[in-house]
Amino acid sequence: MLRKEQNIVRHLVDLLNPTKTPQEVNAALANIRLLITTGWQTDEHPSEQMTVADELEHVLFFVTDVLYRAIPPFYEDIESAIENIYGDAKFDFDIKTLLRFGSWVGGDMDGNPNVNAKTIRATLARQRSLILDLYYKECVALARKLSQSTERVSVSDALLSRLDEYRGVFQQAYHRVPARHRDMPYRVFLRLIQQRLQSTYDDDVFPYERVKQFDADLQLIAESLAQNQGEHAGLFPVRRLRRRVETFGFHLVTLDVRQDALVHREVVGECLGIPDWEEWSVADRSARILEAIESRESPIQNQSTQARKTIAAFQAIAFCRRKYGSNAIGPFVVSMTQGADDILAVLLLANWSELHNKRGSIPLDIAPLLETVADLEQGPGILKTLLATELYRQHLATRGNRQTVMIGYSDSNKESGLASARWALQNAQETLVKAVESEGVELTLFHGRGGTVSRGGSKTHVAVLGAPPGTVNGRLRVTEQGEIINEKYGLRGIALRTLEQVTGSVALATAIPRHRGNDQPEWHEMMDVIARESRKAYRALVYDKPEFTDYFRKATPIDLVERMRIGSRPSSRRENAGIRDLRAIPWVFSWTQARCVLPGWYGFGTGLKKASEQFGDSEFRNMFAEWYFMRALTADVEMVLAKADLGIAKLYSELAGDLHEQFFPQIESEFELTRKLILEYSERAELLEGDSTLQRAIMLRNPYVDPMSLLQVDLLSRWRKSSYTDDAVFQALLASVNGIAQGLQNTG
Repeated sequence: MLRKEQNIVRHLVDLLNPTKTPQEVNAALANIRLLITTGWQTDEHPSEQMTVADELEHVLFFVTDVLYRAIPPFYEDIESAIENIYGDAKFDFDIKTLLRFGSWVGGDMDGNPNVNAKTIRATLARQRSLILDLYYKECVALARKLSQSTERVSVSDALLSRLDEYRGVFQQAYHRVPARHRDMPYRVFLRLIQQRLQSTYDDDVFPYERVKQFDADLQLIAESLAQNQGEHAGLFPVRRLRRRVETFGFHLVTLDVRQDALVHREVVGECLGIPDWEEWSVADRSARILEAIESRESPIQNQSTQARKTIAAFQAIAFCRRKYGSNAIGPFVVSMTQGADDILAVLLLANWSELHNKRGSIPLDIAPLLETVADLEQGPGILKTLLATELYRQHLATRGNRQTVMIGYSDSNKESGLASARWALQNAQETLVKAVESEGVELTLFHGRGGTVSRGGSKTHVAVLGAPPGTVNGRLRVTEQGEIINEKYGLRGIALRTLEQVTGSVALATAIPRHRGNDQPEWHEMMDVIARESRKAYRALVYDKPEFTDYFRKATPIDLVERMRIGSRPSSRRENAGIRDLRAIPWVFSWTQARCVLPGWYGFGTGLKKASEQFGDSEFRNMFAEWYFMRALTADVEMVLAKADLGIAKLYSELAGDLHEQFFPQIESEFELTRKLILEYSERAELLEGDSTLQRAIMLRNPYVDPMSLLQVDLLSRWRKSSYTDDAVFQALLASVNGIAQGLQNTG
């Protein structure tokens, strides 16, 4: 469907082109009619569960169709800006590779049994086939352009020498070049490069073993053109191709691998033959793991299926690094990291899987994922323990003394509410940086953001500039998920703008002095109160009342969301039952569908009220106006409040029967308090007064979304009364979910 949408936009652009002939206009109209008609005739909800391969194709569409095309213009815009500002004084400023792309589709094993060693290998094989195909086609296009003849212009000796070498290896390919083209060295050389790319694809004779070899051939063409009057005769597209090669290599996007720490604990305990491994302390487990690594202890032979699968995943990583290059595999992310042993366990499993080089070092970055508020608070201590461990310091030295730490926005928010989670994340970033300051380690914070405000999905520019001083330092690693991918990268022009905005934000945040004047210690005390009181209010509603789970299941379409085939993950739960074990995505998505969006604001009003009573009104207003962190936080809450509709949310809540009267008045009261205080301290008359574009967008979309919400309430009631057996109603509900999500945006 995404390709159809993109093609509709392209044909609409064609219609606006005044140079188009009537025949071309009619053709564009015919194509638009075709795409729209086939679009509504296509089922948006296939009956089969999406596979990992399906999910991969969805993600790679944006990479191959949008980002691949957008990368060269991105660098050209930067070069143009430098030229405009510095002119002749810019010297020979060489812009290094600024952007890298990664994905964990095919590598995210956390809670997904469909992801394993096989999908890791298949994912990178598919990615390599796609990027080699793109390079091949671009070389074909280049060959058509570079028709220079040796009768008219010179060609570098280095290129002619390489051409001669390739002609001897790929004799059949050379003889297939038409005789009339034989005196066109660039065209002939590109034809032979195509053949070497084909050999790489087929694992045949004389393949490119490393992407640098391919780039070296392109560099020969670029240098020859530059030296022989080719600046305006083909050098530009060659440079564009080289930018793509530098960015995408032979792997297209780096594959991150993720697994839950608990899985590794179970496997390590089993393979060491220690039944009560889980009951050991973190220090004792760490010491035993270090002993096993240093003594090169082997695992037990009779292993469970889970242990064999876990070790096979590490073996697949080793294979893929050798075959596709060092950039093919990204950091190994350890979900729910709670101690240093969870990181050291990865080193032990890697050793057991022969994932090490000739010197015995493990060529793998290991990133702890700190998800809950407690984990975020313990993160700096975990990092300090690792840095005090000699074996781990030796490992970091082989990795260039670079450490990645991933911080999760979803689980911390679901556990503690928005304000408390954001403050915990803010403090964690600062303390993590301080933990490595004197250790000579370069820290990269990997932000695990989702598509909603509740899952960290605020504006990237605001989030980057609101980060604690010293936490960006020229690097930003962040996830883009859900419909946000299509929103930001669905079209090349928008993707280019997104990339430029992020780059500008990182550059600006890096240039800002470490001690900003708009970050006062007394404001931190105020935020401590806001975070503490908002968390208390949030948990009092969500976790302290057992009936709330039942209310949530009746007052939101969570039962529908759990039956939807979203992505390749088979379950919306980690293991047990209840809100505590529900994954963050269905939790947030359900509240958004119900038009309440509770995780994005609940408790914030109570926190503001308590803090305003404790501190002076004047200073409190000053914090609101001046502190970038608070401005970013309140802007996010303001957007969520504007998108929520408590009138419609009440209709969903009434589906909960008697529980409606128990919980909805409390929710409504907190909503009004939060709205009132944000407007009061922001000194605004209405929500989003400072963002007229978003305000107008919501106003225009709501008349279309509201009827769909009303329909969904009725359909949900009928579906539940049928004991979930009415398939026609279920299909209508699926359509309503999609429509509401598209209308509201930022839903998951």
